[in-house]
Amino acid sequence: MRNILTMILAGGRGERLFPLTADRAKPAVPFGGKYRIIDFTLSNCINSGLRNMIVLIQYKSHSLDRHIRRGWNVFNPEVGEYIFSLPPQQRISQDWYRGTADAVYQNWFIVEDKQPEFVLILAGDHIYKMNYRDMYSYLQQKQADAVVGAIEVPLGDASNLGVMTTDGNGRISRFDEKPANPAPMPNDPGRALCSMGIYLFRTSILHEHLLADAERDTSHDFGKDIIPGMIGSRRVFAYNFRDENRKAVKYWRDVGTLDAYWEANMDLVSVDPLFNLYDQNWPIRTYQGQYPPAKFVFAEEHGSGGRVGLALDSIVSGGCIISGGRVQNSVLSANVRVNDHAEVLQSIIMENVVIGDHCRIRKAIIDKDVTIPPKTEIGWDLESDRKRFTVTESGIVTIGKGMKLDGR
Repeated sequence: MRNILTMILAGGRGERLFPLTADRAKPAVPFGGKYRIIDFTLSNCINSGLRNMIVLIQYKSHSLDRHIRRGWNVFNPEVGEYIFSLPPQQRISQDWYRGTADAVYQNWFIVEDKQPEFVLILAGDHIYKMNYRDMYSYLQQKQADAVVGAIEVPLGDASNLGVMTTDGNGRISRFDEKPANPAPMPNDPGRALCSMGIYLFRTSILHEHLLADAERDTSHDFGKDIIPGMIGSRRVFAYNFRDENRKAVKYWRDVGTLDAYWEANMDLVSVDPLFNLYDQNWPIRTYQGQYPPAKFVFAEEHGSGGRVGLALDSIVSGGCIISGGRVQNSVLSANVRVNDHAEVLQSIIMENVVIGDHCRIRKAIIDKDVTIPPKTEIGWDLESDRKRFTVTESGIVTIGKGMKLDGR
């Protein structure tokens, strides 16, 4: 796998996740208590034996760059291993990245310096488990010029993705990016074969098509321009996603909206989560701060009217103190404090949040460094919440990072 250079696209704004992306790029958004979204793609690389990675950053990249330096400095450059984040260089033009393909094109000097035989392009904002080694073997087996990661999705959801048509051998004969009327699979009219935004190219072939695309007035996008432009003249194949999550249903999520983000986190606290964080054969790495163990205090007999101090069906990270409050079906990041008689239900609470005495929190996402004043209610009166916070159509209340609350 040393002949593969991995380039991870991590500069997206993630506008549909606002306000969680008000101060950070989408791949840097916390997930599952202790992780960042990009950790899942990076862990896939590590678990696949990939040791040469470049993370292309752009939008509000400080948090993401810091996370990579702190948590992913695990490679030995003396034996040719590396991971580093790379901001826009403006080496070719004065423009910022105009699309996913342009991001790679503008940083082609790195590819020329490293001289890999293959280039693997990944998105840094999806949650899944995949062994890229199998995809590489598939490319060799098919003698392909390029391979696109593919997953079957319900036809009603396919218009948000790239939709592929293949022949009986897996070769792509048509690729439509976000079509209004997706083409169903021939053997399954209720589903479509869709792109996962994962591309493996022979380096020389990719370079040729990037050069040609740069000279044309296009979207400079892999899904809209590069892959469709290769079909017919190149051997481009679809690689059917093999899920290392090893559940009955394949798990691949774009947590690109607040509702999808909340639902994916809530899955983690279910009795049998769809996504397994506890598989020691496929560990998920991250940066871990030096926090003490979580602590639960003032737990009195339930129903006595006293303080409770417990968490049920929840993820509770290091440094948390549940001090006389009750947490249920929730995900707590590090260093959260839940005080006397407070109640937190079906919520995502990020680092350094304090939930004051007698608060009632339900179906909320509270970003870092927020103090909720005593007796505050969130998630119970949505009309009132909409006057102060972001509230989705399904009723998820989101409070941005560092927001100051007045206790109303």
